[in-house]
Amino acid sequence: MANGVSISPFEDQSAEPPVRGFLHTPDKQNGHALVLAHSAGGDCQSKLLLGVASAIAEAGLLVLRASLPFRQQRPHGPPFPGSAARDREGLRRAVAVMGRQAAGKIFLGGHSYGGRQATMLAAEAPGLVAGLLLLSYPLHPPRKPAELRTAHFPRLTTPALFFHGTRDPFGSIEQMTSALSLIPARHRLFSVEGGGHDLTAKNASPNSWAEICEVFVEFSLR
Repeated sequence: MANGVSISPFEDQSAEPPVRGFLHTPDKQNGHALVLAHSAGGDCQSKLLLGVASAIAEAGLLVLRASLPFRQQRPHGPPFPGSAARDREGLRRAVAVMGRQAAGKIFLGGHSYGGRQATMLAAEAPGLVAGLLLLSYPLHPPRKPAELRTAHFPRLTTPALFFHGTRDPFGSIEQMTSALSLIPARHRLFSVEGGGHDLTAKNASPNSWAEICEVFVEFSLR
């Protein structure tokens, strides 16, 4: 336990797909909860997810770092072709499980692929969650700016907060600003100066996970 937050492995096999990951439980909970998903190349133990989850839990939210179904099937490698729908169902299950543990608002988000699937799920199921936290949304594949992943943006009615590095090869700040204008819901783009796709590049700002937490709380709960 550190700073009033305990971290423990979590698993719920009451339905398919199973919900697995790590649960950050604050000593003093405010009744709200957040589900965070990892990138296509990472897992729920990544430095980014651990740092953000820990900071937000210290603010009183119950936070689940969820292992997406594709990562539960194999420890390394990208998602299998055609597995995205099952990954979204895994996120839907995780939201339902957190809803049984927290009486307040449930938020959803993630890093890169995990965040993209969160936005797609929210577009498919308006009202499922109270808000979205997107870390390095993969706007397009590197060096392929024409292949935008924005088809669902006009259907996104869930408030969405985006953190994006100024050196992210998956989209520039200018491209992100233009793309986010498609979203009818309240949204905000927070630029991370010097940040790459993992938001942890040298000289990147914000220089602490606490700043991401502060912006998230201000945007989502105030």
